[in-house]
Order: sequence, then structure tokens, then C-alpha cells
Amino acid sequence: MKVLLVDDEPFIVQGLSVLIDWQKEGYEIAATASNGKEALNYLRGHKVDVIIADIKMPVMTGLELLETIRREHVSEAYFVILSGYNDFVFAQQAIRHKCMEYILKPVEKEELIAVLRKAAKISENSKIDRQNQKVMERAYLARNVLALLFGKYDGLNLEYVRNHMRLSEGVRYIDIEFCDLKEAQEQEDGQLRYLQRRLYQACIDYLKEDEVHCIFDVSQDEKNFDVGFLYCDYMAAREDCSEREYLQDFRKNLETVLKHPVRMLAGKKVHDISAVAKSYSAACVLNSLEAFRVKKDIYFYEEEVQINQGGIVLCKNSVDALIAAIEQNDKGKIWGSVERLYAEMKQMGVVGDTVNLNINYLLFQLIHLAAQQDDGVNQEEILHYISESSFEEGTVRGSSVHLARFACEYAEYLAQLRKNVSRGVLGDVEKEIRCNYAQNLTLRELSQKYYVNSAYLGQLFRRKYGQSFKDYLNNYRIEQAAARLLRTDDKIYQIAQDVGYKDLDYFINRFIAAKGCTPAKFRKQAGK
Repeated sequence: MKVLLVDDEPFIVQGLSVLIDWQKEGYEIAATASNGKEALNYLRGHKVDVIIADIKMPVMTGLELLETIRREHVSEAYFVILSGYNDFVFAQQAIRHKCMEYILKPVEKEELIAVLRKAAKISENSKIDRQNQKVMERAYLARNVLALLFGKYDGLNLEYVRNHMRLSEGVRYIDIEFCDLKEAQEQEDGQLRYLQRRLYQACIDYLKEDEVHCIFDVSQDEKNFDVGFLYCDYMAAREDCSEREYLQDFRKNLETVLKHPVRMLAGKKVHDISAVAKSYSAACVLNSLEAFRVKKDIYFYEEEVQINQGGIVLCKNSVDALIAAIEQNDKGKIWGSVERLYAEMKQMGVVGDTVNLNINYLLFQLIHLAAQQDDGVNQEEILHYISESSFEEGTVRGSSVHLARFACEYAEYLAQLRKNVSRGVLGDVEKEIRCNYAQNLTLRELSQKYYVNSAYLGQLFRRKYGQSFKDYLNNYRIEQAAARLLRTDDKIYQIAQDVGYKDLDYFINRFIAAKGCTPAKFRKQAGK
């Protein structure tokens, strides 16, 4: 914290300078002045945190300096008056103008230190209050922005956003997310949340004064760990570049900071913030189509979603042929059918919504097909498989190739349903968990070990235990940790590592969720 010393007697200024160890107390003497006028001139061009001034000085007194800087809003620094006069009237005047302390000369070392520590504490508390206020204001702004994005807003939401966010004509909602997260399905939600927070921080660090245009956790999908960004045309104009150049520079900066590839899904550009819900909806469409497209760093809605002049077309014969090949589990026919489907759509000049329509028709037919194979599998389980297990990392993402790989995997899935391989497999997997729960077990590795389709094995788990494999494994680990807490005096961090948690904070959060208290409290309560 910076201090300004003001006194017309040089030996007093010198004495104050050496009276205490300023650096040890967290201060530095920024400047000295011989009267109030000289100090006022300095304060007009420099910021200080504390002003220590004599009450009686030529040209301008300490009280006159205090009154002037408060009246003219020159400085909000903590003001300390030094006086040789024990006069209550002077003290009253000082307090009236927000004087923090009134110290009588000669100044005692302990008294000055106490005053400085008081100022430091008040400053720290004010800083915390300002930070909390900023967080609250940003959260409230984000709520109003979300209301606009979801199309559920009124005039108050719109007015608040316009008053608290710099806007311009030409607005676009952009979804920012990590791409190719390794083993995304097997990662703990806490790890994905951590990555999401890193992405959000990197975004606001890049945007600087435009940081409020970045919204954390926009997606209503609990499995989507993305960040939203409201782009306005003034941003690119300010940098004297095109919109694409601005977004590419933004994206590359994120990749440099995060050391991980990032993609952007740019919704339809709208004229005004009041229509941003259309842009958000367009970005959601892009997200649903992305898996079946050539891999890109940035997807623009206007480029990706187009409808042919003849209207949206369903290539029913080609899709039906593909469904038949999947049912027969004929890999050669599957690849050929996929190629013919995409060739037909390309020949007709259809992309975007038409691709979406054909893929949705295919998926709905596959759901019906699976339900016919096994009466014990309900449609919700099949949808869970399609949404979470098919488009996994490692699959080549590139239109027809991606779809063909998915179709081949689904054919294997149907074959597993026919064989109904549940007998004995769950027992083996349960034994694996009991023996190796502290290791990095994944459903995919176990399915490969026991020659079972991973999605079907996951469904068997849900059917028997009412929870996912990952939740089952986590709950088993927590139970083992609870037993160790009761039976041993081992350190909590050691127990966390031994049951498979490298992150102590994440272990504690999981334990609280399962047991309703921290591990330490759990052990203490058991001791009582």
C-alpha cells in the first residue's frame, strides 16, 4: 500500500520515515509533501492508499487538504491527521470528512503501527467485498443473458443486459468446448468440471474488458461441459480484422493456454441482442450435426446448414438399406450402404437440416430394432447407449466414415442383445471391482476383457443396480474408505489415494455426497 507523508517540518517527515519498518508492514512511502497544496497537486496525478498529514501547515492545512480531496473526489485514501492540538473541534471537523484517525504528536511507534494495520485490514475487507460484489453482479447478468438465450425473457431482462454489457449490431452466440477429450465418458464429472472452469478462465483472460460476454455453463445438458460466448461485430472491428480472423485468434489463444484442442460452434448471426435466442438455437443445431461432418476448428451456421431448393428430403430407401445391413451385422454392406446414402444426399445437394432428418430417422429405427431384439431393454437404455456410447473419442469424425463406424458398432450391439450375454459377466465385473477398485477401471477395458459390447454391459449394470458403472465404482470406493476411517488411524489423504482418488478435494466432495459429512467428521462421530 502506498503512503503520502505531508508535513511542513522536514525532520518530522524524516522521523516518520524511519520510525517503523514500512516494508514489513506492507507499505511503501510513495512521496512526501511540505504542505496541503503540494500534496493536492501530487494526488491529482497519482493514487495512494494512505495520507498522513499535519493539521497545521502554510498555504493549505491538513484539514483543508482533507476537505478538498473529499469534495472534489480527488482521492478516497485513508486519511490520518497528526496534530499537536488536543482539541475536540479539530477532531470533529476531521471525522466529518472521513478521517480515519486523529493522532496527537509526538507520534508513538506502536500507535502508528496500529493505525497502519487497521487501514490494511479495512482495505483487505473492502477488496473482498468488491470481489464478492463483482461476482454477484456477473452472476445476475449471466442469469439475464440466459433468459435471452432461452427465449424466456421480458423487458426487464433485456434492459438489464443492454445497460450492463457493451453491444453492437451483429450478434452471434458461440459455443466453446474442448474437442477429443480422451475417454470423456470415463472421466469423473469433477475432472470435467475442473477443465470447464479452466476453459472459462482462459476465455475471460483473453476477452479482458469484454469478459462479461463469456457465460459459464450455458448448456442445459448435464453432460456438456462447455462455455458460452456472445460475439458482437464491434470486437472484430476494434481489432481491424474479420469476424473469422478474430475467432480464430481467440481459439488459438485458448489452445495455447490450455494445451488442448478447442472448437467453436457459431450460431446464426442476428441483428440485435433481443433475437439472440435464434442464434443460440442455431448453435445447438450445429452441435447435433457436428459428429457427422468433416472435422473443423470453427463451424459457422450459415456455412453448415443449408436446405436444397426442393425442400428437406428423406432418403428413405438408402436409410432402410443401411438398417437392413446393420440388422444382418454385415460390415461390408454397412460401409457400402453408408457411402450410397451420402452420395445420394450429395447428388441432391442437401446438407444441414436434411442430414439431420435422415440421421434422426435412422436412429429412431435403430431404437425400434433394439427393443424388438430384447424385451428387457427399454427405449431409455437404448437412447442412453446412442447418446453417450457411440460417438466416443477415437472414432474418426468425418461424415460417412463416422456414421459407418457407429453403424458397425451398433450391429455388434444388436448381436449382443440377441445372445443376451448377461449371465456370468456381471459376476466377473463385480469381482474385478472388489479386487482392483483402487485402479483406473473403465467400462471399456472390462468390456474388451470379457468380450462384451461396452454399451450393453453398461445397460446391464443400470438394470441390476439402478446406477451407472462409474457411480457403482465410486460408491464402492467410498465404502472402502469409510471402513478404513473406522478401523485405522491412517491419514485421510493416504486413504483417498489407497482407494483410487488422486485428488483429495474431489475425494472429500464425493464422501460428503455419499455420507453427508466430511471424512474427518465421519471418523470423529464414530469415535464418540
